[in-house]
Amino acid sequence: MSFILTEEQALLAETARDFFGTQAPVSRMRAMRDAGARFDRDLWRVTADLGLAGVAIDEAHGGSAFGQVGVGATMEAAGTTLAATPLVGTAVIAPAILAAAGRADLLGAVATGEHLYAIAVDEGAHHAPGAITTRAEVAGGGWRLTGAKRFVPEGDVADVLIVAARAPGGISLFLVTPDAEGLTRTPLNALDSRAYADVAFDGTPAELIGGEGAGADLLEPALDAGRVALAAEMLGIAEAAFAMTLDYLKTRQQFGQLIGSFQALQHRAALMATDLQLTRSAVRAAAIALDARANDAAQLASLAKARAGASVHKVTNEAIQMHGGIGMTDASDVGLFLKRARVAEQQLGGHGFHLDRYATLGGF
Repeated sequence: MSFILTEEQALLAETARDFFGTQAPVSRMRAMRDAGARFDRDLWRVTADLGLAGVAIDEAHGGSAFGQVGVGATMEAAGTTLAATPLVGTAVIAPAILAAAGRADLLGAVATGEHLYAIAVDEGAHHAPGAITTRAEVAGGGWRLTGAKRFVPEGDVADVLIVAARAPGGISLFLVTPDAEGLTRTPLNALDSRAYADVAFDGTPAELIGGEGAGADLLEPALDAGRVALAAEMLGIAEAAFAMTLDYLKTRQQFGQLIGSFQALQHRAALMATDLQLTRSAVRAAAIALDARANDAAQLASLAKARAGASVHKVTNEAIQMHGGIGMTDASDVGLFLKRARVAEQQLGGHGFHLDRYATLGGF
């Protein structure tokens, strides 16, 4: 297994970093938050125009077919600037589900950015894709959903929702439009200032995709793709927080000396640097395994999510500590990285969830 990017993948990574660095710096996310907005449609439009919405989609349907490794390069770049995009749900999870469910006809609108998708799975306070109580029943010549989903990313701004519900034949997946009868979307105020919503269904018309009872088989590989994408984003967040901290250590003086000259802080910085390299290896290995459809892809996805979550938690905590009082104020960007990190850690399963899943998949 080679962890070295190909020439094309390296170019994609460089393009994504240049794009997010110029078009979506942290100041843009801060301005969006200060304006009371939770989603930046203009940013999403230019992101899709650059082709980043189609990185995981095949060329026949308007994508660039870079696979999960390309997704990782894109998400890592997005993480370094806290770019508030719907890439995980729309450009990673949704295409995986639609392709596997035989709805490749919908992929073109994803690649162009025309359709924004929200993935509605979880119903409780924690990620539990098998604990589905939302009901799907046949009524009036079609399927109707009754139940609720919690903390759905882009849940109140998406053009289409992919909903996991329990049909008579088992967990199944459905497409729901936002104007559907009986659908209620309640926006939430989140720590990272992004768009989330609780979504309720009351006899809501829905379109079955992939066949009744096929939902779990369709959902799990797609969620793994999303988990590795989030792990890559968290790697980018940790990289940026680490770089900000190093810069601060090189400029902040205390007792007449640069604080970066203090051996205790040097040791802590060295541990962070080592941790980041371990995380990079885990994330890259999971992406390669998903692209190769390797037997241990699911296990490596959980390893990457757990490892990246622990790493970004540690690095952002250390960043706050080493910045001192200024790090606790809104004037410093480092606090914004910590807030996004805490949300990303929990999305699609936190550290404990993935440690348990890794062990279970390994036969323990």
